[in-house]
Amino acid sequence: MTQSRTVLVVGGGAAGNAVTILLRRAGIAVDLIEAKEDWNATAGSGITLQGNALRVLRELGVWEQVEASGFGFGSVGITAPDGTVLHVQDDLRTGGDDLPATVGMQRPRLQRILIEAVRASGASVRLGTTAEILDQDADGVSVRLSDGTEGRYDLVVAADGLGSATRAAIGITDKPEPTGMAIWRVAAPRPAGVTRTDLAYGGPAYIAGYCPTSETTIYAYVVEANRDRASIPSESYADEMRRLTRHYGGHWPDITEHITDPAKVNYTWFDRMLVEGSWHRGRVVLVGDAAHCCPPTLAQGAALSLEDAWVLAQLLTSSGTWDDALFQAYHERRIARVRPVVEASVQIGQWQLDGVRDADVPGLMARTMTLLRELP
Repeated sequence: MTQSRTVLVVGGGAAGNAVTILLRRAGIAVDLIEAKEDWNATAGSGITLQGNALRVLRELGVWEQVEASGFGFGSVGITAPDGTVLHVQDDLRTGGDDLPATVGMQRPRLQRILIEAVRASGASVRLGTTAEILDQDADGVSVRLSDGTEGRYDLVVAADGLGSATRAAIGITDKPEPTGMAIWRVAAPRPAGVTRTDLAYGGPAYIAGYCPTSETTIYAYVVEANRDRASIPSESYADEMRRLTRHYGGHWPDITEHITDPAKVNYTWFDRMLVEGSWHRGRVVLVGDAAHCCPPTLAQGAALSLEDAWVLAQLLTSSGTWDDALFQAYHERRIARVRPVVEASVQIGQWQLDGVRDADVPGLMARTMTLLRELP
């Protein structure tokens, strides 16, 4: 029965790619459209994937490629700004004992792995394309695309990210809000002693950290108060990041030495959003950043998006009826899990903004990660 169904997935990031792969596996016809001509295959520096993200990647059939491409580790260090290690905490294996606690990898490599899996699934893919008109009735959605073509679908999955145009088009008015922080990120060679994530709270920035992404690479980041992007010339990005990182000790002098190319430095504000009401309107449903986003203080953004795709695909492929009850069940399962992660991620940042020196950051991290050991 499900083999005759058709789905349009809007957006080819982690959530959109994942739901496409899973629906195709069940024999459902999927068209995926992505606004970027290059499918975001080169964007980003690094990504931290905790066990609950790895669990979904294994379900997608790409775990072996991820394992071979990334750098696995099992702890996080808290350091002083001078590099002195203050505390080392074992990471919980939130994906189960048969997966690493954490894998760091280059974000473009993860995207390319998912792109290859989408292509292999047999989904129809159109790049440089957006959805311009969504016309719903009780049985489906008629869609007009930016390339002038039209299609009829049983379901539209809105996976078009934080600034989702699809979310706005169906009348959901929630929008991301800045938290007051911003992050500088860069990829760099891996110093020999970097074998896990280390985080320094305080110093010239609120947070300074790094994560190994392969045997030879890391990505490094510093978090400060957000500034007007227009006031920071893009050609000064490397200088701006070095201005902060040069005051940190430990491995930071080695890392700072390689922050030289402004084109490789990324500057982004921290945002938060959680759509409180239903994540669907009729036959259009939100997944990933279109439904929720949180600061990367717990490194759960991609993991939550992948989990959304997994849960939604489970429900769609196991039910003969795609109706409000199914989409409400999806929302109830996901919001109970997403809310504590969003709130904890925001709280960790807020403690830094407020200068709370006795904040129990490791404890909040551990409590939140414990919740994620359960299946989503």
